[in-house]
Amino acid sequence: MKNFTITEEYSFDYLAEANINNNHKDYTSWPIVYLLKNKQDKSAYVGETTDVLTRINTHLKSEEKKKLSSVNLILSDLFHKSATLDLEANLIKYISADGEYTLQNGNLGISNHQYHEKKVYWELFKDIWDELRQLGIARHSLDYINNSDLFKYSPYKSLSKEQIKGLKMILSCLLDKQAKVSLIHGGAGTGKSILAIFLFKLLKTDLEDFNYSDFDEEDEELFSLLKKVKHEFSDLNMALVIPMASFRKTISNVFKNVNGLSAKMVIGPSELAKNKYDLIIVDEGHRLRRRVNLGSYFGTFDINSEKLGLDKFTSSELDWVVMQGEKSIIFYDQYQSIKPSDTLKENFKKLESESFTRVEKLNTQFRVRGGNEYVKLIHNLFDEPSGIPLEQYKTKDYEFYLFDDLAEMIDRIKKKNEIHSLSRVVAGYAWEWISNKNPEAYDIIIGENKLKWNSVSVDWVNSTNSINEVGCIHTTQGYDLNYTGVIIGPELDYDFELERLILDKQKYKDKNGKNSIKSEDELLDFIINIYKTILLRGIEGTYIYVCNDNLRRFLSQFIQSFSSITKEEIQIEFLDNPTETSIPFYDLNIAAGCFSELQELENVKFIEVDGVSNKDDYFACKVIGESMNKIIPNGSICLFKKYSGGSRNGLITLVEGRNITDLEFGSNYTVKEYSSKKSIDEEGWYHEEIILLPKTSDSSFEPIILRDEDTVDFNVVGVFVKVLKI
Repeated sequence: MKNFTITEEYSFDYLAEANINNNHKDYTSWPIVYLLKNKQDKSAYVGETTDVLTRINTHLKSEEKKKLSSVNLILSDLFHKSATLDLEANLIKYISADGEYTLQNGNLGISNHQYHEKKVYWELFKDIWDELRQLGIARHSLDYINNSDLFKYSPYKSLSKEQIKGLKMILSCLLDKQAKVSLIHGGAGTGKSILAIFLFKLLKTDLEDFNYSDFDEEDEELFSLLKKVKHEFSDLNMALVIPMASFRKTISNVFKNVNGLSAKMVIGPSELAKNKYDLIIVDEGHRLRRRVNLGSYFGTFDINSEKLGLDKFTSSELDWVVMQGEKSIIFYDQYQSIKPSDTLKENFKKLESESFTRVEKLNTQFRVRGGNEYVKLIHNLFDEPSGIPLEQYKTKDYEFYLFDDLAEMIDRIKKKNEIHSLSRVVAGYAWEWISNKNPEAYDIIIGENKLKWNSVSVDWVNSTNSINEVGCIHTTQGYDLNYTGVIIGPELDYDFELERLILDKQKYKDKNGKNSIKSEDELLDFIINIYKTILLRGIEGTYIYVCNDNLRRFLSQFIQSFSSITKEEIQIEFLDNPTETSIPFYDLNIAAGCFSELQELENVKFIEVDGVSNKDDYFACKVIGESMNKIIPNGSICLFKKYSGGSRNGLITLVEGRNITDLEFGSNYTVKEYSSKKSIDEEGWYHEEIILLPKTSDSSFEPIILRDEDTVDFNVVGVFVKVLKI
């Protein structure tokens, strides 16, 4: 039963208060969420309040809000203040990334409160989002948005305490009259790009757009700093400089879809010579270039240096930033410098020593679920391999495996991509890019595996065929992936006698990455930085395949083999009696009655499952057949969570019904991805149609479609969690 209401659309004018008061009097002093919008120019504003009439009246006095023409309220008897703050925050984040409407909201004070039953209200939000899609207010599914660049790099973020601390530090840098340049050190995954984008939106938003009456103490301190910055600098002429063309295009697209921002605000370093700026924010500052191995860019570099009165042989794009900005904020990580054309770390050291430079550091890692321990391990493996304790990295929070079989790693990446999206194979530059000129040719041949490099250079991660290709450092630096499969090429090996990594320079094929380098140790440092950078792309997991035997043997001391972990996982023991850590295993092949009867059978078996809390909420069964083979291989034992309510759309479910006939699964059960269409009549909501979708490589399977009375005698038994055994 639906436990919320999205009201009809009221005109946002002087009659709005009366309409709301007449039709929803019980909610005028109750926590609610509201949406103001203009269907013509597709602008909107999301808010929450406990006094809707006063809030609407306030908005009607705002020149900006007057441009909006209608209002919907979202009402529920379940709402309380924390819940509506959370719902408001989620609506702002997802509507801004959905792209159907452009928000007027500011990006400060977006709630990240923890409160009782927050997970329950997340389920409620998913139902609300589905209805917003039905109403045409939202367009995309939450899963789609979660993997979109507009969401990942959106300035509408609920900042963590550490991120708020970082933002306050940067605002303090701006207020420091002695600091012309603020150099912010931060390793991979410390949120440099997010902070840069968030700060840009923050400084381009009018103060009146912040709903700071609901700020907590930390937000109020942040808002106070922002007011001082706004007072000090007024309307800043700003530029966000991103050296890498591919990532620059991605962020330009984000800016294009955010109110108050423009794609023109995101520029490459070469554009700095055209204008001076009040504030220049540089993301990925370690990729600013100097006059080495520039190819066709030599001419532009020389012209810009001359225009700025600099010696082209000794200057770099870092100098351009310092010259052209009244103030500059530069995010920098020396360990992500990957080629000779990058500005030397000595130049950054020199900048640090200047009296006008303020130096700060971001410490907390936000990207990978493995956290700081995983990041520390990657740095130790490549920087100090001889001093690491001989123990394997193990955690339930992050998938980090070493593969002996490249085909198996690629297959796992593709399966992860089917489920989570944004899973890619990335390699070191140890193979020529032959397919660039001959699309039919293969670039990377390892055993029987024949692979091609990225077919596009700009925004490859999001390109159509990227899952079937191999990316490199140039197409992935700056991007977040869910899972990364890394191929460490034959150019890198390990010498057990010397206890160090060694390089075969001839097998490294990036000409611009090695020309002009005379020292092999210097080139080795660049290559190590490349691998460390791509090994820190994966949010949920990282897989490694190593070409050279010695390096594979060295890494196997610290990284679990995928083959060994798989063997551990598939050793499931069936028990006759339950234990404190077991869940029931139901054999649906012998089921003749309903699921409730099946649970009462005397011959139910039990299996031990780790990493599951509230065991009573889970069960396992075997899934037979090929209709779900993209996600669930035939014969897999799978973990399910008992269905207890909430939206099922887009979830893989185990369902039972008198009118379900699944020849593979037997009886009246089936496992499919659930989708439904809802309608409404005078009696309320009802299912017009339920569609049970196969996810298979076999095109002969068709959806199971239930209509009318078929939808009545129908029950969702459980929601698929994961495969326990293949």
